[in-house]
Amino acid sequence: MAAKGKKRVAGSYFVSTLSISLVLVVIGILVFILLNARQVSDHVKQNIGFSIIVKDDVNEAEIKKMQKILDTKPFVSSSVFISKDEAARTFKKELGEDFEEVLGYNPLLPSVEIKLNPVYANNDSLAVIEKILLKNEVIQEVSYQKSLVHMINENVRRISIILLIAGAALMLISFTLIRNTIHLAVYSQRFLIKTMQLVGAKPFFICKPFIQNGIWFGFFGSMFANLVLLAAVFFLQKEVGGVIDFMNKELLVVMVLAVMVCGILLSLLSAWMSVNRYLKKDMNDLYN
Repeated sequence: MAAKGKKRVAGSYFVSTLSISLVLVVIGILVFILLNARQVSDHVKQNIGFSIIVKDDVNEAEIKKMQKILDTKPFVSSSVFISKDEAARTFKKELGEDFEEVLGYNPLLPSVEIKLNPVYANNDSLAVIEKILLKNEVIQEVSYQKSLVHMINENVRRISIILLIAGAALMLISFTLIRNTIHLAVYSQRFLIKTMQLVGAKPFFICKPFIQNGIWFGFFGSMFANLVLLAAVFFLQKEVGGVIDFMNKELLVVMVLAVMVCGILLSLLSAWMSVNRYLKKDMNDLYN
């Protein structure tokens, strides 16, 4: 009988720990998304750029000199010089016809393609940059898609708000699930809790072993959850490693610690609330 009792208790502990682990995996995914949201946003914004169209009578040496100066500017992430001939080859490939034979000349102008630093990837900054650049006598035009820039920034803002709302909702749901899991573990000990109270044991003395168990539930649950999460991140990195680097050690450490702290704190708080719930009940209420 004693062996069966021990097995039942061990099974209960295992189920509780596993349940907490699954909840913490969800919290870990949320933390991972929030930590990498800025990186993904910056990656998207780094693809926003504009074209500096140079006047036809400017020689290549002057253009490259201007490009070197632009590369020192804080708003420039990278730049590429495109000569008239390169622009013609690209246009012919896209068009599928040799327009130079029809026109008799190449009407395209040389340009410098600029990729922006994410901080400057908005219409207000681009408008200021455009005014500054147009003061340069060799520049004929600055071209960029205002609607695309606005759309990207709006989508990033909306996604950020949705993530924050989803994060708050998931934290509340996670706390409720962990609390219910711990409560089920405490439920079987409700008569022991009340008996200890009736013989004069202090609330802290009664709560202490349950809080310790809750801490262990949270700790082991977070360990298992972190193993699952790290394996998932490793797999994700293998799939998209050429686009975004998700193996940032600092962010991974923050994710692991966040999951561990959430697991321990939520389990500890849940254990304390569950025990106090039974301390406040009458003996007759424990049978309901």
